[in-house]
This record gives sequence, C-alpha cells and structure tokens, in this order.
Amino acid sequence: MGPAMKTLVSRCPIEEAMQVLSGRWPTLLLYYLKDGTKRFSDLQRDNPTISPKMLALELRKLESAGIVQRTEFGGYPLRVDYLLTPAGLRLVPLIDALGAWWEGVAEPGPAAAAGVPQDGAPAR
Repeated sequence: MGPAMKTLVSRCPIEEAMQVLSGRWPTLLLYYLKDGTKRFSDLQRDNPTISPKMLALELRKLESAGIVQRTEFGGYPLRVDYLLTPAGLRLVPLIDALGAWWEGVAEPGPAAAAGVPQDGAPAR
C-alpha cells in the first residue's frame, strides 16, 4: 500500500477531489485515458518523464478512488490494461475544460489583456 493521504482540513468536496487529482500526474493520466483503454507501456510513452514506480503509484491511487479500472490478463508477459470507470468518464469534461481554459490564457493576446504573464502567475 502507498503512503497515506494527508488528513482533510474540511469536509469540502473540492478538497476531497483535489486530494485525489492534485499533483503533476493524475490529470495527465486521465487526459491520456479519456480516449480508451491503455496499457502501462502506452501510458509511459504518453508521459516519458514519469518513472515506472511513480506511474504505478498514481494509477493505484486513481484505482483506489474508483476513477481507473485495472484489468490483468494472464500469460507471459503479464498484460495489464487501464481504462476510466464511469466515475472517471465524468471527469473528462472537466479535464477538457481545464485544457481549453489554459489554451485561452496561455495565448499572448488574451493572457496579456487579462494581466496574466506567460508563466501563469498573477500580475503584480
């Protein structure tokens, strides 16, 4: 079992969701799984800077939260597939909206007009 999650400060549903989805990898994994079933090696190719250990930990976390389903197929070599559960599929519109939002603020025109520098930090 992986490290225990931090204790919640409140019973806010946003805090609980962020406990599962925060960090560099969970939303990226959801992004790549939204198009269908992937094998571990496919997810490594999609995210080349994640270590195999971290990928396994993040996938287990998403599986424990009921967002990702892991299916093992016997034989040699062992084949493992990952796909989004119905709960994970409900997150796809949020992931898409987050990407669309970023594309809007990362462009020089809208970002400059909104006072948002290219690094995403608020203007001072």
